[in-house]
Amino acid sequence: MFRILAGALKLNLLEFSAMALPFQREAHLQAALSGIVFDIIVIGGGASGLGIAVDAASRGHSVLLVDQSDFAKGTSSRSTKLVHGGVRYLKQGNLSLVLEALRERGLLVRNAPHLVHSLPFVIPNYHWWEGPFYGIGMKVYDGLAGRLGLEPSRWLSREDVLEMVPNLEPEGLSGGIIYHDGQFDDARLAVNLAQTAAEQGGVLLNHIGCHGLMKEAGQVAGVLLRDQETGLEFQVKAKVVINATGVFADAVRRMDEPNAAALISPSQGVHLVLPREFLPGESAIMIPKTDDGRVLFAVPWHGRIIVGTTDTAVTEVSLEPRALEEEIDFIFTQIRRYLTRDPHREDVLSHFAGLRPLIKAGAGGSTAALSRDHLISVSDSGLMTLSGGKWTTYRKMAEDAVDHAERIGALDHRVCRTHHLPIHGADSPELRVGDPWAVYGSDARAIRDLVVTNPSLGQRLHPELEVMKAEVVLHVRHEMARTVEDVLARRTRALLLHAKASVEAAPSVAELMAAELSRDAAWCLDQVESFRQLAAGYLLA
Repeated sequence: MFRILAGALKLNLLEFSAMALPFQREAHLQAALSGIVFDIIVIGGGASGLGIAVDAASRGHSVLLVDQSDFAKGTSSRSTKLVHGGVRYLKQGNLSLVLEALRERGLLVRNAPHLVHSLPFVIPNYHWWEGPFYGIGMKVYDGLAGRLGLEPSRWLSREDVLEMVPNLEPEGLSGGIIYHDGQFDDARLAVNLAQTAAEQGGVLLNHIGCHGLMKEAGQVAGVLLRDQETGLEFQVKAKVVINATGVFADAVRRMDEPNAAALISPSQGVHLVLPREFLPGESAIMIPKTDDGRVLFAVPWHGRIIVGTTDTAVTEVSLEPRALEEEIDFIFTQIRRYLTRDPHREDVLSHFAGLRPLIKAGAGGSTAALSRDHLISVSDSGLMTLSGGKWTTYRKMAEDAVDHAERIGALDHRVCRTHHLPIHGADSPELRVGDPWAVYGSDARAIRDLVVTNPSLGQRLHPELEVMKAEVVLHVRHEMARTVEDVLARRTRALLLHAKASVEAAPSVAELMAAELSRDAAWCLDQVESFRQLAAGYLLA
């Protein structure tokens, strides 16, 4: 059966690029094994890689994307959940970066309305000069957004601020500024981008590691892959190979050039997740300057509050970075200055760390000052690397990368189509922000149908989690979820929202997945134990 399917998929490139496979791992694996020489292979399934896959496939190029773990396993599921121009960059005078990010924010709000929405931010003022200083700055911010802007900023009285943020420290408060930026669910956007790429004819595989590069006449001609589930090793050829692995970019570059100088200067950001009562109301707060010069956010998200982030230079990279005690203490110290009720360790529902793939500058200096803009580099053997950037500008990064890939791979130049390309799930006018299924967009109908067919799937996984069993079935059937972690960390956000509850829900998730994936009891036990060990790193002692 395996060989028959592979042979059936030996299509010419024109037929292949127009074909949309069902978003199921088996079908995509067979396509990768079919012997096709792809136009583009993308290594890395985070924001950058997925953006490239969507862009390339929508132009009609044949594209394969692989990730050693799951889509958005790393940095791309560990953000502050903001789609923003970057108020800090405005203060630094980096207007070009702010202008580009604000434009991309506007496009993303239009293209993924089920995942991206406007959120009010309050900047509390405790000094006389803060009102005019930040007020004028936010008016500039509004102006740079132009027609793609959200709601305009305005000055707030002391009474207005306390009405919007009841738990804010009132002593010394003189007023504030309100402005609007975008909020989103990063991992859900990643899954929907993968589905969008597949709908455009792309082939995407999670849990497939790249362990080497193929070369012909000294030029990169493909990749050596290993299926993490079965151990199967195989090779796939391509005209262009793009390294979009974020903080792991240097490791892939050294598969090509063992002595390649480091391109990435990783920095760690940490967030604490608190119960909603620490910041009631619908507004976030932005603290414009902390002790280390960074801004700090406290943001309502999925019924919780996310507080962060830090910026700590690190020398080692990992798929599961861990928060340092000094980072946790830093966040507590900063946020307690602004809240009437001080959060403590026992209040933290979860905490998570992510690594930023900053482009390496000269030695020394704070990583907070390094560029978040992106860089495209090409080695002598033709390996292309996309590094830097941030979620907000993923689409523009991908457009630039595919334009470049067309040139170095001698591909037909085709116009970018992603400016106004709806992202999977966008057609969902009946769903509103706050609806627990809003992040599924049009796929919410499929969840409802599952519950109608089998009412037991309407049960919640855990009293502290707004996740139904039907969602897990959808994740396996239509979102390529392969492990309990895939479901509880990224398809749902249970691990980030309530780590302890997610551990308690893991056996139910494993049982539901085993039925869909034809796995046995031993698999369930292994999955639950693996997830328990993983989740321990998200709990504060």
